[in-house]
Amino acid sequence: MKTSFELVAEFRETQGKGASRRLRHDGKVPAILYGGHLAARALTLSHQKLLIMLENERFYSTILSLKVGEETQAAILKDVQRHPFRNAIVHIDFQRVEENEKIRISIPLHFKGEAIAPGVKSQGGLVSHMRTEVEVSCLPRDLPEFIEVDISGLSLNESIHLSQLTMPAGVQLVDLAKEDAAVVAIHSPRAEEPEPTAADAAPVAEGAAAAPAAAGAATAAAATAAPGGDAAKKAEAGKKAEPAKKEEAKKEPAKKDAKK
Repeated sequence: MKTSFELVAEFRETQGKGASRRLRHDGKVPAILYGGHLAARALTLSHQKLLIMLENERFYSTILSLKVGEETQAAILKDVQRHPFRNAIVHIDFQRVEENEKIRISIPLHFKGEAIAPGVKSQGGLVSHMRTEVEVSCLPRDLPEFIEVDISGLSLNESIHLSQLTMPAGVQLVDLAKEDAAVVAIHSPRAEEPEPTAADAAPVAEGAAAAPAAAGAATAAAATAAPGGDAAKKAEAGKKAEPAKKEEAKKEPAKKDAKK
């Protein structure tokens, strides 16, 4: 069985949050190894060496060699828990690998032919990657390092789905059992909105200037028409004075006759 990376680990007997915190303070990473019809074992690894290995893409998709004392165990990486904001590994999980038992693991997709695809080269499209990896099931000896996806023949608005991927012998797609999802496509670029010109901006400025004037006129009209305004008060006073004037006009002839 071919392995790509060798990790030196140690068994750990103490477990719990306090013990794990002390390990991290000492530059160690708590880990666990399970599977292979054996009991799970708690391990510790060097944090610095692990960080360096995790920068390599192949570390996530190949068979690893875990060396603990005099024992060596083939394993695959199953989970990595990272600190939310620091470049630190909180915990890591490994699964034992048996030569005659199938494993399930995520494999990266490598795309080629993007520059010469008709949808990009002559039709001005953009490549959109819906997936960068797929989960496969196979025996350890059949495990590929990556799956190659050739998009050199794609035109605009065309895509490649999971069922169209070329899989090596003995390798099955686990994701295909769920749905035949798209992996990559070429689509038209989004049209950019034109920038406003001076001619477009002029009506807006005029409208903005006219708005305060209209608002002032409306305020004046409202004040004039309001029941408590000066015009309303004058009109009301005129109405009250009108009967008094008529009464005075009736009394005027009587005063003249009395003088005679």
